[in-house]
Amino acid sequence: MNEVHFLPDKTTISVRPGTTLLEAGRKASVPIRTRCGGRAACLMCKVKVEDQAGLMPISRNEKLKLGSLLQEGIRLACQARVTGDVVVLIPEDPLKAAVRKLLAQQQEDD
Repeated sequence: MNEVHFLPDKTTISVRPGTTLLEAGRKASVPIRTRCGGRAACLMCKVKVEDQAGLMPISRNEKLKLGSLLQEGIRLACQARVTGDVVVLIPEDPLKAAVRKLLAQQQEDD
């Protein structure tokens, strides 16, 4: 079994090798946005993995879809498969980020 650590939630789950990060997130109740059901069609499940030693090498399909984002450590959670322990940073939901920013601006104006 391999451990997947999700940040910023600080949630950890043990999964079998070959499990996708999307599947691991679902099992750990960590929300990872997706619309296509894990078929690499919507590109919404982007996550950041600094040290990718615990993941299978990137597939040609994922490489084509992500392009230059790969250099920033971005992977598609539906395609990245676990082979060892890994730490995954889940980006903030864009809607939540917009609401947070709006609330912060309102507090500054008060």
